[in-house]
Amino acid sequence: MNVLIVGSGGREHAIAASVAKSPRADKIFCAPGNAGIAEHAQCVPIGAMEFDKLRDFAKENAIDLCIVGMDDPLVGGLVDVLEEAGIRTFGPKKNAAILEGSKAFSKDLMKKYNIPTAAYENFTDPKAAVAYLETAKFPIVLKADGLALGKGVLICKDLEEAKAGVKEIMLDKKFGTAGNEMVIEEFMTGREVSVLSFVDGKTIKTMTSAQDHKRAGDGDTGLNTGGMGTFSPSPFYTKEVEEFCEKYVYQATVDAMAAEGRPFKGVIFFGLMLTEDGPKVLEYNARFGDPEAQVVLPRMKNDILEVMEACIDGTLDQVDLQFEDNAAVCVVLASEGYPVSYEKGFPITGLEEFKKHEGYYCFHAGTKFNGDQIVTNGGRVLGVTAKGKDLKEARANAYAATEWVNFKNKYMRHDIGKAIDEA
Repeated sequence: MNVLIVGSGGREHAIAASVAKSPRADKIFCAPGNAGIAEHAQCVPIGAMEFDKLRDFAKENAIDLCIVGMDDPLVGGLVDVLEEAGIRTFGPKKNAAILEGSKAFSKDLMKKYNIPTAAYENFTDPKAAVAYLETAKFPIVLKADGLALGKGVLICKDLEEAKAGVKEIMLDKKFGTAGNEMVIEEFMTGREVSVLSFVDGKTIKTMTSAQDHKRAGDGDTGLNTGGMGTFSPSPFYTKEVEEFCEKYVYQATVDAMAAEGRPFKGVIFFGLMLTEDGPKVLEYNARFGDPEAQVVLPRMKNDILEVMEACIDGTLDQVDLQFEDNAAVCVVLASEGYPVSYEKGFPITGLEEFKKHEGYYCFHAGTKFNGDQIVTNGGRVLGVTAKGKDLKEARANAYAATEWVNFKNKYMRHDIGKAIDEA
């Protein structure tokens, strides 16, 4: 079958690598792709938000399955456009992708269907938000309602910080229109765990757990980023946590979306906080996480195309989703200065080393070709992933592999997966 993947980051590279392993994949395209994805797919210069061009390309190239990797086109309704043109597409329609597209919607959904989450209030008026904060308990969390590249969340330790946060989100519009509405949420403490799942509208099958590191600096310091590294599975995601979430979170979310007339097909990413009062939902995403996909997909035993088609066809209950009994760690190699300002265009060396070693992967996030040379083209440049028999071995392998690759201004955290030692 002919497959089109929409996106250009490390997540899409991980998807492309998984699709390439399927005996059912004949021709793989990626729009717009990157220098690493080009190893598995023919990259086409169409942006993820160019819906008409994507639809026309899919029709002209007899695409049998389109996989939408990114949040913006999902929330914008790309799946609807493609399906209306008769193109089978993996991902939620616009009315279901709102689960990620609006934090106010998802919080209201959880409240209505008794899905455990932090206490919260929604605001469209900055003055009302400040008045509420004057009576609130600190620390407190401010969230821009819409998509903000994983960065529209502020943790404020006192009223002064919170007022500055309201100004930043709602008045200065630091996150653009994402800040037209804002959620103020109780601050929860505990371990964070990410659980990705396949969903076919009624059935949900969870993948292996993972844990992301959002802060730019070692020891969880610095600014929030799109993710500086991740590991899978999470030792904190115990059998008890899994059973609780199966009972009160996972199926409950799928059923709630169906009850609202918004059946969800695709991937739901559950961001969980393991609090003293039990697991609670921090956030939903409507697609594979990035960099979570980079540690989860290499461990999946199933043919990804078969699982995705089952989600589209409503036959996921017939799939036995299986993962390897091992571990994986991903360390993101970023450009110095990310996520604020950084230089691009530096040549990358050492990439060929990964082809010599089984169980090692280098997923490209921000790269492009400059002639025959692969150069840096983003804040997050590469996701160096390695497997191991357990998390400690995978972590040692991943950090050893970061030494194989070099580019000017290469930056990384040195404590990805350090929490493993505390488990």
